[in-house]
Amino acid sequence: MKLLLDTHVLLWWLADDVDRIGASTADAIRHADEVFVSVASVWEVEIKRASGKLEAGDDLPGALRASGFDVLDIQIGHASIAAWLPKHHNDPFDRMLIAQAQVEELILVTADKLIPLYEVAVMHAG
Repeated sequence: MKLLLDTHVLLWWLADDVDRIGASTADAIRHADEVFVSVASVWEVEIKRASGKLEAGDDLPGALRASGFDVLDIQIGHASIAAWLPKHHNDPFDRMLIAQAQVEELILVTADKLIPLYEVAVMHAG
């Protein structure tokens, strides 16, 4: 099983907030073949930190390395698919994660109720 963590799930994981993730979902993350974090999530966190909208650790790259998660770069195909997704969701970061999960055949771990409206495999968190 290959997973892609939505940004909020990543933050919950790094905060060791298993209650928010859910025990069965946290167990799935621990035992997945691969767990990916998108560069889009890093970008989103850093934008929100810089604007004062989010308090998170100062060393997100270090936390990702320590987690053992794989970083998923944004590719041209991801950007193209994200641009043409139906307009169920207006958040560009979430749209990128959806496109990446579709293209790379990953299960997107999220608590976002709009994401299941897309043709993407989802694992519910929360």
